[in-house]
Amino acid sequence: MAEITQPATVLAVTDLTPHVRQLVVKPKAGKISFQPGQWVSLKLPVGPTPPLNRAYSMAAPSSPYGELTLVFDRVPGGLGSKYLYELRSGDEVVLSGPYGNFMLPQPLDRELLLIGRYTGLVPLRCLLKQMFFSKIHTPVLLLAVAPSENEVLFHQEWLTMAIQHPSFRYLPLVAQDGESEAVGKTLSMLTPLVTGQPKVIPMLCGTKAFVRPLHSYFTEEGYDRKEVKIETYD
Repeated sequence: MAEITQPATVLAVTDLTPHVRQLVVKPKAGKISFQPGQWVSLKLPVGPTPPLNRAYSMAAPSSPYGELTLVFDRVPGGLGSKYLYELRSGDEVVLSGPYGNFMLPQPLDRELLLIGRYTGLVPLRCLLKQMFFSKIHTPVLLLAVAPSENEVLFHQEWLTMAIQHPSFRYLPLVAQDGESEAVGKTLSMLTPLVTGQPKVIPMLCGTKAFVRPLHSYFTEEGYDRKEVKIETYD
């Protein structure tokens, strides 16, 4: 079965940090119905054999008007991010979707532990915004891991959420020396929160080098592999 694609118009371009940009696009053929945590595939006219397919999670829940909020970082030498950084309001991009199963499990009968590194925080933001809009009061702890202090995505939003929603806790973490340090610091923070404590619902998002060691940690702590939801983007 052929993949169904459609053009989308860029409505707005916003820099969130020195190296991360947000695009708001509106599909032209019809509204895309998706669940928070899912992603769309952009078909970019670059590379040796275009289109170049790149997956981007929605950063905000579904809108009555059909626009999609996508967030991406500038990858040094990356063909996809270079092209996307050149887009301006009024330009078009071709996309398909939605795809993915990184969605809130049911029932939410335990504390939700969300861990995202850098742009891995994007689908977690979408999940949280939908939870709070739907008045779901499950306790949530978010560990937000960033490569530098000025690259902590959505920092002010998380702080505001923590003030407005007593069930939400936010712990930012900076690891400047790559995935290995990010994993090590995250595990150091996780140990007193998980080891010997009541089970939580873990949801992990980031690169494979970040997510896989954390997934292994949870299984070593007695979690079934299916209890740990993961999403990787490389």
